[in-house]
Formats: sequence, C-alpha cells, structure tokens
Amino acid sequence: MDGMINIRGGRTEESAPRTGEAVTCGPAGHEYGRRADLDHEFPFCRTNVRKFRRGEVIAGAGVVIDMFARVHRGMVRASTPLADGREFIVEIIPKGGLIGELEVLRKQSLNLEYRATSDCELHYFDGRLLRDLCATDPQFQVKILSKALARVSELELRIISNAGSNLRQRLAWTLLRLSTVYRTDAQNSGDELTISQHDLAATLPASREKVNQCLRRLRESKVVDGTQGKIRILNRKALEAYAEGETSLA
Repeated sequence: MDGMINIRGGRTEESAPRTGEAVTCGPAGHEYGRRADLDHEFPFCRTNVRKFRRGEVIAGAGVVIDMFARVHRGMVRASTPLADGREFIVEIIPKGGLIGELEVLRKQSLNLEYRATSDCELHYFDGRLLRDLCATDPQFQVKILSKALARVSELELRIISNAGSNLRQRLAWTLLRLSTVYRTDAQNSGDELTISQHDLAATLPASREKVNQCLRRLRESKVVDGTQGKIRILNRKALEAYAEGETSLA
C-alpha cells in the first residue's frame, strides 16, 4: 500500500522511511530524530499516516502490496464487481479494522478494491515486520488470524442469510449490522447511518429501485427515517422483527 499501490488523492502526513533507512523507536513509541507513534495494537512503528476524503480510492484490486493499514478514523469499504457489472460491497471496515494484513502474510495481491466510505485516516505498517512478528510470536499470530477468521465467518453468515431470506429481511438485517459498525465511533450512537442508496444497494446486493421500495415502506411504518444519504433508525425492535421475518412490510 505504499508505492506499489495506486493511491488516489491520499494526503500523507508522515512519510514512510526510505529504503534501507533505519527506524529506531524510543520509549512510548517516540522515534529518535523523527516524530512518530506506536499503534497500540502493534509493537513496531507505523511507517506513515494518510488521510482520504469520502469516495477516494485507497487501494485497487490486483496490486501486490508489502504494507498493511489500520483504520484510525472513519470507515473504508471493500468491494468487487459482480458478473452483471454491478458493485458488491463485501465489507465495511470501521475504526480499528485492518486492510491487507492477510495479503501481506501470504505475499499475495489484493482481491478487493478499498475506498473511503467517509473522510478517514489510515496508519500504515511494514508488512515485513508483520511477517517476522507472526513467525516469532505465536500469540500475536493467533490474534491476527483470529480477527481475519471472524471477518470471513461474518461474510459466510451474510451469504447464507441472503440465500434464505427475502430482500425485506436482508435490508433490515443489513441496517442493524451497519448500525453496529457505526457504533464503533464514540460520537455515533449507531442510530444514524450515513450511506448512499447506491452503497446500500451494493451492500445487499440488490437493485436501487427495489431497495428504495423497501425503505419507503419502512419509513411509512415509522421504523426508519432520513434524508438523502442518511438513514435514521427510529424503532430498533420493529427493525429486528423485520430481520427475523416475524412481521411483514406490506
């Protein structure tokens, strides 16, 4: 994600070390001769910090990387194109989530495109250091792989749920899941989601027209409200009932 990835519009606050340049960290993560921090999850210095505006591409699919990133602020979406040309948003990565760690460990290229869902800040780390630490610290390796496995398991559950439920259930379940993601931000209760109709349809995935019809019925039932680009959950219990298929939107 540094040099080998096409970064479009990203603004670098702290430059990565040049090839061969030694980085020495002092107590509490202060880098001698250079301002730096230690990310609380990783016992080595971040290489740089980059900020992206909403909608900007962070990394493209098919690119080989040797750095991974942690979302320090904001949210990032990971997506892939479907056979019919539509976009499928596979995952929305909240604050604290990782990007590219498995690809770095496996020395593989990225499978998904990553784009800023909101204004965000990413902290980047050297992939070589991650591989070395996983090789020497089994507990750290388990921690990293367990997080990745949890994300894969969540995606599998989504696919299974989508196969066995109708669009109305999927929409309600997706809004509840996104609410949990938004709640990772201390300034957000999770009741207000900033998401476009395009992104919501791509997350399900479904056509915008059908998603809009379901949203209109939810608004008429006073379950949700909102304006262009925002959805506010008014009745969480009713939304949970819809997700479980216990009631009808008709």
